[in-house]
Amino acid sequence: MKIQFWSIGKANESHVEEGIQLFTKRITNYYPVQWQIISSPKNAAVMSEVDLKQKEGETILGLLKKEDYLVLLDERGKQLSSEGLADFIQQRANESQKNIIFLIGGAFGVSKELMDRANYKWSLSQLVFPHQIVRMLLAEQVYRACSINRNEKYHHQ
Repeated sequence: MKIQFWSIGKANESHVEEGIQLFTKRITNYYPVQWQIISSPKNAAVMSEVDLKQKEGETILGLLKKEDYLVLLDERGKQLSSEGLADFIQQRANESQKNIIFLIGGAFGVSKELMDRANYKWSLSQLVFPHQIVRMLLAEQVYRACSINRNEKYHHQ
């Protein structure tokens, strides 16, 4: 199974890049992993929220393959404990999923079509965080889940 992290927006800022790289590298001890930062449309600043979500959704739907397992990060999604995320990832591996994609949508969320395409909707928290911080939290939590599945000490340091 390959883990992919997709995020709409700008490249990682230096103050979070180090943490993202650290946890991403650690995940590679368990699964191949890749980041894809998807730029906002060029005229995003003058687009309505609806049009922006639609355009971003079309871009992402164009990148997805039929067999990709899409986990959409959404504040209205299901919340999981660290152990719950570990179980979730292990279940996907047991199902022989080729690709699991964790998607951080745009500033206004995602289109209805993309919401409908998601295999699972996951909420990190009811709080709203900057995209940059969510990227680092996501990488850390996936690493934590992988270490839980291997009975390693990271989770209880």
